[in-house]
Parts: sequence; structure tokens; C-alpha cells
Amino acid sequence: MSISNSLKPFKFLVLRPIDIFAPFLRAVLVISAVASFSLFFYLTFSDQKPHCRGCYDAHRYSNHRKVKALAAGDHQPTNVSHIVFGIGGSVKTWNERRHYCELWWKKNVTRGFVWLEEKPEFPWPESSPPYKISDDTSKFNYTCWYGFRSAIRVARIIKESYELGLENVRWFVMGDDDTILFTENLVDLLGKYDHNQMYYIGGNSESVEQDVVHSYTMAYGGGGFAISYPLAAVLVKILDGCINRYADMYGSDQKIQGCISEIGVPLTKELGFHQVDIRGNPYGILAAHPIAPLVSLHHLDYVQTIFPAMSQPDSLKKLHKAYEMDPSRALQHSFCYDTAHNWSVSVSWGYSVQLYPWLATAKQLETAFLTYQTWSTNSNEPFTFDTRPVSSDPCERPILYFLDAAERLGGRRWRTLTTYRRYVEEADEQCHRHDYAPALAVGSFNVSAPEFDRRLWSQVYNNFFF
Repeated sequence: MSISNSLKPFKFLVLRPIDIFAPFLRAVLVISAVASFSLFFYLTFSDQKPHCRGCYDAHRYSNHRKVKALAAGDHQPTNVSHIVFGIGGSVKTWNERRHYCELWWKKNVTRGFVWLEEKPEFPWPESSPPYKISDDTSKFNYTCWYGFRSAIRVARIIKESYELGLENVRWFVMGDDDTILFTENLVDLLGKYDHNQMYYIGGNSESVEQDVVHSYTMAYGGGGFAISYPLAAVLVKILDGCINRYADMYGSDQKIQGCISEIGVPLTKELGFHQVDIRGNPYGILAAHPIAPLVSLHHLDYVQTIFPAMSQPDSLKKLHKAYEMDPSRALQHSFCYDTAHNWSVSVSWGYSVQLYPWLATAKQLETAFLTYQTWSTNSNEPFTFDTRPVSSDPCERPILYFLDAAERLGGRRWRTLTTYRRYVEEADEQCHRHDYAPALAVGSFNVSAPEFDRRLWSQVYNNFFF
């Protein structure tokens, strides 16, 4: 009370001079308000270009949809039935690439289509997603001299998917025919966002050279991206004209981002989308995955197999089997220390274990080994994340173990048991130092883990576990 009373004289002295000009200030404020509103009205309504009308329609549609959705009980958590998948495919490559989609597609559970340039002349596999034939795109311009006109067709998948008029859609998710999606994690990720608002969600390329050439504000299509229904409703109205405006752009994902930028919606980046714009061995990335749910993997035809001495399809089946045991824990990176031996142990769940016969710092353990090169120039840098070189001295490298088996254990709250066995490549030189010998005697690791509580994802995003 004393503080309040002591301020009263000062309040009076400060405001009294302004009171003299109050009528004038009110007039100025009214004029400014009218001018501002008029300017907004002009920019929003008077320009008859489609993308300007789209901005207004988006506002109106989003608000209308939200009221209607809440009345219809739209507060229910997002599940896989709320997602429509649009897969960019080709008749020419489907039989060579279909094993990627068939790994994650679940008949009568997931819904969507593979979009093809023409009707296939071979029997369509029962295990593949159903297909649709894309509209003719010959009327559209494409002037990128080093690209392919198929980018136009793939860019229009979002429009053609929307125009199917499917019910109960919250999200459209785009991907390529060589993209693996981890649908349970995708559902968890999208569930964080209000699907009644306009969202454009995805990830960048790992190679900086690709981001410089294409864009840092673009969701790379191979890694997959998600567009909320309200944004799709606006995007489809301007997409065809927009594709012609961006005729010089190389890829479908560039064209989509260019159109979305006209609407004014920025990219929401999520670390679980992986374009895999690298060459060589992807081990370093997979063994040091960021704290984020694994959502997608792309470009796996262009890298070495993720498990040694296996084909890529078999490697992916092995990884996916572990993923199915506990989806949220897949590739989650953690590490611990054995102080009795002064050892460090790094675990990429469902994939690999690294045993260091010394105490490594947390910063070292969280940094990915540089086992790969950049996408275009096959260089050792730069990447969009920290890397560390692999030493040529075998005594300065960890001992590697790869996933051997994964199983779920029953009980009141189930757990998983994953086993990792030591991997020795014949060409590798071995460390013969005496203090290294005890670690070399460890032939396998058994990792027991409780079911991952998916609610932790919201905590890690908001609080970083602190």
C-alpha cells in the first residue's frame, strides 16, 4: 500500500501534461487506426492474385474448421487414420523400390496412394499401397535444364490427394517411393501440433552444399514432410499457377516450398526426418541419432548397407523389427560409464553399441563419427551437424557391436531385451595394447530397457529433460 501511495504524485505529474494534448492524440490514433486497417484491407482483399485471396481464405477456413471440429469432438488424439500418404512413384522403378514402402505400409490401417505417371502393365502387388494415375502435366512450364519434368507431377500429389475428398483427414504426408516412414513415431510427432492450424513440417538436407543450392527453409521431399489440412486447403488453390511461377526450380519439394512461402507459412523443422543426403557409410549418423523420434529414412540405395554383410533390404527389415518392439526408442542414443574399468559405452538402441576402453567425454560420445561424405561432391564437410573423424589408430577407435536380436519381455510393464554382438572386419587392424585386451574380450552386450514413455517427447521438446 505504501508503494502504491508513493507513486500517486508521480503519476499525476507525468500524465497531466499529456492530458492537454489528449484530444489531438486521440484524433491521430483514430486516423492511424483507419489508415492501418485500410492498408491491411487493401493488401488482403483488393489484390486479385490467387495467393492473396488464399491468405484470407486460409484465415476464414481455419477458424470455421476449428469451430466445426470442436463441435464434432475433434479433440481426440491424432492417430494414423487421420493421415493421408502421398507417395511419389514411377512404373519404371516400382518393382525395384517397392520393398521400401511395403516395409511400413499396413493394409487397411494406413491410407493413401502411390502416384504413377501411367497405368502399370504388370499385376500390382497386394503388399504394395494402392496406386493412382497422376494428371497430365504437359501444360505446365519446366525450365530447369538439369532437372526432370516429373518434379511437376510429384509436386501436384498434394493437390490430387486433397481433391479425392477423403473424410477425417488432418494431415497430408508426402514421401518418395524409396522413403521409409516410421508411422507410429510420425503420429506421435504430428500429435504435438494443432491440426486445425496451418503447419508445414519436415527437415533439411544433411549436406550443407545441398541446402545452399536448394534451400534451408524447405522440407526435403525424400525425407518426407507433413502439411496440415487447413494449409492444404489453401495450397491447392494456388498450386498450379505457382508451379508455373517457379518453373526454374529443380525439384517438387522446392516448388511446394515456394508456394507455401507465398501463403506465409514457415517450415517447422523436426530432427527425425532424414533425407540422408550423404555418400558412403551411414553408420556415424545412425549411431549418434539426435534426441527426437525416428520418422523417416531416404536415399538408402545410395549408401552402404546399414548392417554389415547384409543386403540393404535385409538390413532394413532387421532395423524395422527392432523398431516394432518399441517404436519411440528406435535409434535413441544414450551412453554410460563403467568406472570399475574406466570404460565408456554408447548405445544407439536397436542398432549399435560402441565400447570405449577409456573415459570419453559426453561431447565426444554425442558427436557423430564421420563415416560418410557429402552428397554432391563427396567431400568430408560441411554438414549441418557436428562430426568427428575416425582415427587411423585402432587403439583410438571404439569396439563396435551390431544388433543381433530384439525381443519384448512380459510383465506388469513390458520391457525389451536387445542383444548386440561384436563386429570385426577382416581388413581392420586390431589394437594390441595390453590395456585394450579386457575390452576386446567382451563379445556381446545385452541391453534391457523399459517401455519408452511417449509422453517424454513433449517434455524433451519443452524442457530438454531438465
